[in-house]
Amino acid sequence: MIKLTKYRFSDLYSMSSGISSSKEQAGHGAPFLSFSAVFNNYFVPDTLVDLMDASEKQQETYSIKEGDVFLTRTSEVVDELAMSSVAIKDYPCATYSGFLKRLRPKQSDLVYSKYLAFYLRSPIFRKTMTNNAVMTLRASLNEDIFSYLELLLPEYGEQKKIGDLLFAIDQKIKINHEINEQLEGMSKALYHHWFIQFDFPNKDGEPYKSSNGKMVFNESLSREVPEGWDVNPLSNWIEDDKTGDWGKETKQGNYTLQVDCIRGADIKGVNGLGKVAAPNRFILEKNAHKLLAPYDFVIEISGGSPTQSTGRISGITKSVLERFEHPVICSNFCKVISLKDSAYFFNFAYMWQWIYDHDILFGWEGKTSGIKNLLFDAFVTKQQVAKPPEELAKKFYNFVSPLHKQKQSLLRENSELEALRDWLIPMFMSGQVTVK
Repeated sequence: MIKLTKYRFSDLYSMSSGISSSKEQAGHGAPFLSFSAVFNNYFVPDTLVDLMDASEKQQETYSIKEGDVFLTRTSEVVDELAMSSVAIKDYPCATYSGFLKRLRPKQSDLVYSKYLAFYLRSPIFRKTMTNNAVMTLRASLNEDIFSYLELLLPEYGEQKKIGDLLFAIDQKIKINHEINEQLEGMSKALYHHWFIQFDFPNKDGEPYKSSNGKMVFNESLSREVPEGWDVNPLSNWIEDDKTGDWGKETKQGNYTLQVDCIRGADIKGVNGLGKVAAPNRFILEKNAHKLLAPYDFVIEISGGSPTQSTGRISGITKSVLERFEHPVICSNFCKVISLKDSAYFFNFAYMWQWIYDHDILFGWEGKTSGIKNLLFDAFVTKQQVAKPPEELAKKFYNFVSPLHKQKQSLLRENSELEALRDWLIPMFMSGQVTVK
């Protein structure tokens, strides 16, 4: 067991509120640390994408320096209150949001910032914060808590070893994520070049449209398409579809088939799902036909709220399914479709994403009791698209498929690293294990 020493939070840090800004200041000027940037990151991002026009005095008062800790001070739910993000470098001229609290260290040799970043996100500290939150219409951070809240910390050298190890794991997760973004960008760029600009390679290997390939005007699309391409509704691509299932939380009665269930919130892009965060459920054995198979697509058909869009899609391949512990289904708020020809799998995926990105899907949303629903059957029956020849679709598939496989491998590695990190954090913070 590692020896842990108690410190009062108020003895280690001083607390300050964020900038009170006007609408006119937002969107231009110097870097600005937002609520969402803190909420979503253990560490303050290297580059702050938000901007705020702040005076020199404001930049001095609301500065961001190495070792600063930022906490979200309000939330709709207690469990998401006081989420932390730690700065591990200085941010010249930057300011931070009035929806945040800044904790600035009073001395530099007692708390190692990388260690504290994980400590503040650990179950031990999170439980303390939620127990001391104030809940009215929204959860609010009770500042008085810092006058008596205590931290249990190992000696500085031990903090450094633990913090550096956890940070290395976190950085590897970040690098894998950045590689996946690049792989996805390559796939999207090729799709756009071949199937939107129609500069796919002709029989001589030259870009078709730029080399004066013959184009024919299509009235349904109100644009020219390459000669010989079919134009038909999306429904012509689809072999069949199946509904989702939610089943039971525990095994009971005839609900004995254990599955992982993908919800709309789990859909993270056309090329497969992001984190393996799907809840474990039990469904009827007779509903096994609803299980996902390679080359299925999961489409979110109900937005869950008036402000949430529908139509997000994820492609399911064998490598996606292998990342889950159990067979996979989708929830009742999603629909699964299968194509007539799997050679068009990636072509269909990026075509659907292009439609989604251009807000075309949103014209096919209806409402039921305030919840948005995608009018799926009407949409796929009426939405016309250009369908490339099978040979070209296969070329695109052969190019994108290895990128997809690499992406899934990195996603699987990230899931394992996140599980390792989340297991280690409470072990380290409670002093049960150490780093040699």
